Amino acid sequence: MASPARIQRLQEQLKVEISDILRKEVKDPRIGFVSITGVEISGDLRHVKVFVSVMGGPEEQAQSMAGLEAATGFIRSEVGQRIRLRYTPEIVFKLDQSIERGARVMELLDHLKEEHRGG
Repeated sequence: MASPARIQRLQEQLKVEISDILRKEVKDPRIGFVSITGVEISGDLRHVKVFVSVMGGPEEQAQSMAGLEAATGFIRSEVGQRIRLRYTPEIVFKLDQSIERGARVMELLDHLKEEHRGG
């Protein structure tokens, strides 16, 4: 088991490296505007969940997620070359909709505020 401090450092490093790989190396046209919102690595350092936010509607999100899934092997091999670990971790991308939900909540609050002023 890795120490919590090491796990945290690795999570930050993985976030930076995977962002860089997505921006510079992955050329899949299905992958739209994707930002990494978080990275979780297991205690044994063998599994990584990468949480991503995708701009656009459900169709764009689905396309981007399919593109990310298709590029996972390439991304994993790039991570293996950039970060020295005994085992290159398995990578799984998860859609993070918290930004979208937050924007919707703000929209609803603004709407309520307008109704309150008008009423």
